[in-house]
Amino acid sequence: MTPTDRRFMQLALALAGRGLGSVWPNPAVGCVLVREGRIVGRGWTQPGGRPHAEVRALQQAGDEARGATAYVTLEPCAHYGKTPPCASALIAAGVARVVSAMEDPDPRVHGGGHQMLRDAGIAVSVGVMESEARALQAGFLTRITSGRPWISLKLATSFDGRIATASGESQWISGPQARAHVHALRARFDAVMVGGGTARADDPLLTVRSFTPLHQPLRVVASQGLDLPRGRLAGSLGQAPLWLLHGPDAPEEARSYWAGQGAEVIGVPLSDGQLDLRAAMAELGARGLTRVFCEGGGAFGAGLLRAGLVDELIGFTAGVGLGSEGRPGLGALQLAHLSDAPRFDLIESRVIGGDLFHRWRRQIHA
Repeated sequence: MTPTDRRFMQLALALAGRGLGSVWPNPAVGCVLVREGRIVGRGWTQPGGRPHAEVRALQQAGDEARGATAYVTLEPCAHYGKTPPCASALIAAGVARVVSAMEDPDPRVHGGGHQMLRDAGIAVSVGVMESEARALQAGFLTRITSGRPWISLKLATSFDGRIATASGESQWISGPQARAHVHALRARFDAVMVGGGTARADDPLLTVRSFTPLHQPLRVVASQGLDLPRGRLAGSLGQAPLWLLHGPDAPEEARSYWAGQGAEVIGVPLSDGQLDLRAAMAELGARGLTRVFCEGGGAFGAGLLRAGLVDELIGFTAGVGLGSEGRPGLGALQLAHLSDAPRFDLIESRVIGGDLFHRWRRQIHA
């Protein structure tokens, strides 16, 4: 990897990040076109998943794309979908070289885009900043390889790991800067998800409100019996879509009510008397979601952890103690041994306002 290749791929990755949360089920891709050391075109996947990054960059470059090097964060697509293949567009534009961060595991592509380019006489380099690209594409990759979205579980807790007092008071454990950061995080995910307990306790909006986003994330509530408050959630369907995961015995009246309000009502089988969370997340993956931001509650978060579905932990820890009588951040994990506990590696930490922000990624052992 040359310093020049790294510099332009870093820019392509930064551009790709602009699409996070708004391009599902497509990956968020960035593309930079460079000719004689000068950037002639830039693009990233647009809301809704198209136009693709390469097409946007080629449109900007025009005739200057001929002989240029294209830096792309994911292998250019090789299949016909709602748009022609990006590999074909690069070939037609006369690009001389393509530098790709990684191969696309989607079976419709999976090396085919790189091969099309090579067959057309274009030089192809693969693997430039691949680890950074994989981190950015974690949601898309998880959906393609595991059939479910990437799950980030967020907890805002006291120093001693509580999310509320014994009476249920929780507003506000974290400070205003931390809460604003949560809204910024929501905007980078396809969906914000909570369990039925949180929905019943708070009747939350689950929208981005600390600024005006380019899009509102989808909202997902998992409630076995659909026994949900019919207040703010029901009254805000014009602001953001709402999907409700429910069990097979949810009352028909509740299903009809929410469907009539415009929510998508999705049946999920049970496992040990509870919603089968693996089946639920597979359902979300089948519908195209790649990145889901779960905001609790404690029982629902624990269920996701027990099922091995949490890929990332995002924590906000406040300098306040609520004591053992406070409500814990997580419900029971049913662990017999410490070695059974799910382990995560610290990725980053910093102070936001008066709170500590920390992000952890699930350990994966060969």
